[in-house]
Amino acid sequence: MKKIDYTVLKDYPLKVFAYKKHGRSLKWWTKWKKYHSQRFLPGILLIAVTAISVLIANSNFKGVYDEIFHHINLVGNFNLHAIVNDFLMAIFFLYVGLEIKKEILEGSLSSFKKASFPVIASLGGVIVPAIIFMIINRNTKYLPGVGVAISTDIAFAIGIFMIFKSKLNSNLKIFLLSLAVVDDLISILAIVFLYSAKINMRAMLISAAILLILMTINKVFKVDNVYVYLFVGLFLWYFVYSSGIHATISGVLLAATIPSRKTKGEESTADRLEHRLGKLSNLLILPLFAFANTSIALNLNVNVTDASNLVMGIMCGLVIGKPLGVVSFSFIATKLHIAEKPEKASWISITEVALLTGIGFTMSIFVSELAFSYDENVINLAKISILTASMTSVIFTQIALYLKHSFVGVKIKSLIGLMRVKY
Repeated sequence: MKKIDYTVLKDYPLKVFAYKKHGRSLKWWTKWKKYHSQRFLPGILLIAVTAISVLIANSNFKGVYDEIFHHINLVGNFNLHAIVNDFLMAIFFLYVGLEIKKEILEGSLSSFKKASFPVIASLGGVIVPAIIFMIINRNTKYLPGVGVAISTDIAFAIGIFMIFKSKLNSNLKIFLLSLAVVDDLISILAIVFLYSAKINMRAMLISAAILLILMTINKVFKVDNVYVYLFVGLFLWYFVYSSGIHATISGVLLAATIPSRKTKGEESTADRLEHRLGKLSNLLILPLFAFANTSIALNLNVNVTDASNLVMGIMCGLVIGKPLGVVSFSFIATKLHIAEKPEKASWISITEVALLTGIGFTMSIFVSELAFSYDENVINLAKISILTASMTSVIFTQIALYLKHSFVGVKIKSLIGLMRVKY
């Protein structure tokens, strides 16, 4: 009998099953690990969970869904929907904050030369769609939703990039990741300044004091135990929530205080926590967020004529505004010698990647919940627009790649052939 190496099962949750099934289970697990390592799974999960949520919202199970997520208080006045959006998303923003911190300290944002191109591109990807949305909705009640059209979903965009990676310029993966990170940072600031409720100054001052304590623990006492920071971070979350500033910001603030010191031969506390939160965020929190926030009823009670501005603003902002802003701002920056285009990257390949920035999904849905909290029908319409825009961006990317590798590719090959014959 062929000997099987069971060492690959060290983190397999169902070892007994694998022992019984032997080769087949091992083969399945190996493939799963491969896909997971390439970040396919988060994007696939988001799509699958969203589809299930929409189906439930338009079925006889809608009442059960609403009862579970909205009508049962699990902790105090917090129902499951509030726990997901206010607490679990704070953990996700902790993960995002750690990614941003890592990029600033040692990654693609660690120097002006490295950061200038994706930062300027990201600014364009925020300013242009914001202008488009505001022009379309200038005389409507939907103007506060400007933050919906400026956000790129990291997990979804990178997941789609990996699906198309054989046709996309692989050198631009870091560019897309850096751009999405800066984009998230801007979206976080938008949440703070545009969508926070009336500020409770007492709670805000207590939050500031807790933040100072966390910084002291890090810089003065040199504490590297992550559980100390997470414990104090719970108090930070509570008082940020009480202050009227959206509670998810506490995750970003906490991330800034986590030690990035590296001991010889070991990862820093921030790196270890980022790795632990990666799977939790991508495989649990984001799918659960999608499931809790995409239960869109298709029988909307909204004035279609009036709401068309909202739909057009979100669609045009994400699908057209995002890539237009990314490409135009980065092009101008290179011509002015403010930024430097990535090596081995053409403007065509940058445009292809820029099309993916129209995938708003998680962050856009999150902002729509804050911007239109006064009307569930408007929230649902905004979500439909976001999902449609995200899918349209993926389709446009596919079309662009097809045209490039079929029509353009054939033309170039033909031209090269004619030149060889002539000369």
